[in-house]
Amino acid sequence: MRRVTFDLDVLRSFVTGMELGSFAKAADRLGRSTSAISAQLKKLEEQAATPIFRKSGRGLALTEAGETMLGYARRLIELNDEAASAIHDVELEGWVRLGLQEDFGEAVLPEVLGRFARAHPKVKIEARIARSYELAERITSGSLDIALAWHNGEKLPYSQPVADVQMRWIGPAKPIGTGLRDGEALPLVALEAPCLLRTAATEALDRAGLSWRMAFSSPSLSGIWAAVAAGLGLTIRTDIGLPANVRVMEPEVLGLPALPGMALFLHRKEAELDPVAERLADILLQAALESLPESAQMHSGLRSAA
Repeated sequence: MRRVTFDLDVLRSFVTGMELGSFAKAADRLGRSTSAISAQLKKLEEQAATPIFRKSGRGLALTEAGETMLGYARRLIELNDEAASAIHDVELEGWVRLGLQEDFGEAVLPEVLGRFARAHPKVKIEARIARSYELAERITSGSLDIALAWHNGEKLPYSQPVADVQMRWIGPAKPIGTGLRDGEALPLVALEAPCLLRTAATEALDRAGLSWRMAFSSPSLSGIWAAVAAGLGLTIRTDIGLPANVRVMEPEVLGLPALPGMALFLHRKEAELDPVAERLADILLQAALESLPESAQMHSGLRSAA
């Protein structure tokens, strides 16, 4: 069998286009022309010796081989970038303070810490898992260098929009009684106030003229998952980091209102971070993009005001 050596530049264009949802946006991000990106994609299919894309409506979708290629392409680029950083920043030292919204604690943090520590073992990281309000306050006060958080409406000067992620009604994985009977108030499970998703849930129900009651409130996300799994009520989250004992509920089946999206932002303490924090921010952003559901709408803009 003929050995194939894939071109990393081609793979980077492929991965960037899929993450941004547009190869035109990938061309802008990578500083290439759209025709150059098209030529690279053609080269990728030639190297793979199998179709990577298929027609889907007016656009393109990945074939089964394309899905496989995308996973390997991400790993190859990650390893390449990790090697480059390890070589060029071998003496990188310092301390960086990282903040993550609770949904990303288990889904993103282990990956980020592992990748960063392998390349920069001399750097110390302080990580804090908290709600978006607290993370925004800590960025503003300077007690965090970078933070990945849902946008809470507060304008921060050095923030990068990452994606818009759909909110979902979440219920127990097993069909057990939740008190969703005609004429009864919908039992809600939510984090203690202030909570962006708690507010979104109550406002959506109020607009729809549906009665509700707060069946369970918790200061922690683990408490929310336990209560929902036990059938105490429904909650609102996104598809990110859902445990196996809960599931997404289709709103039309239960007669519930449709929900809006949530804007995810990467906040920076300053416009120009030191090399340690900037490198961690790059890894965090990449890991966040990889964790998002397919329905998320990616942003192609660089650093802009929230």
